[in-house]
Amino acid sequence: MLKIYGAYRSRATRTLWLAEELGLAFEHVPVLQAKRLPDPTGADAPINTASAAFLSINPMGTIPSIDDDGVIVHESLAINLYLARKYGGALGPKDLVEEAAMLQWSLFAATEIEAVALKISSASTLAPSEETRAVIETAAKSLVKPFDVLEKHFADKSFTVGDRFTVADVNLAEIVRYAQPHAPLFEARPALKGWLERVQARPAFKAMWAKRLAEPAAGPV
Repeated sequence: MLKIYGAYRSRATRTLWLAEELGLAFEHVPVLQAKRLPDPTGADAPINTASAAFLSINPMGTIPSIDDDGVIVHESLAINLYLARKYGGALGPKDLVEEAAMLQWSLFAATEIEAVALKISSASTLAPSEETRAVIETAAKSLVKPFDVLEKHFADKSFTVGDRFTVADVNLAEIVRYAQPHAPLFEARPALKGWLERVQARPAFKAMWAKRLAEPAAGPV
């Protein structure tokens, strides 16, 4: 059986959402970030990213990871592309051209958006101040170009690749959402805003998000 390692309040949401979309039976192993625990190496500590048991699965100690009947895969976007390719049906690529597009948009999100958008997500959890507002405004300026690219892309498309919801929407949406606390970025881009609202309205996303909210808070990701 597929095992998914990672807390809901982590990048594991990407894989847990996709698993809900695919209707996969899986075992969720709730590996916590070591930074969430006062003594992650203590004898009574729950399994976490510093636990020997998890490091035997992923020596980098990052989440998520999966074990798909002996196939170990790390890195959330790679995991999702693998699962969609193997189990995805309409959520996976129908041909090499679609597979290239799914890879492109996933890597675009990771390289052009994620690090900057995370600054918005992190700053938005702090008490408002001139410093946090400056961080958010600076990050928002850096997102203008990639978000304009997405606005143009979704101007005549309902989804990221093809004419249907796919793994590319999961991978892209789970990174773009880091910038959601800064509403002006989306109010100025109605096509992008509409796409994100559309994919986040899906029952599988809502099911995943409810489980995330039920987990004790642990930072913005």
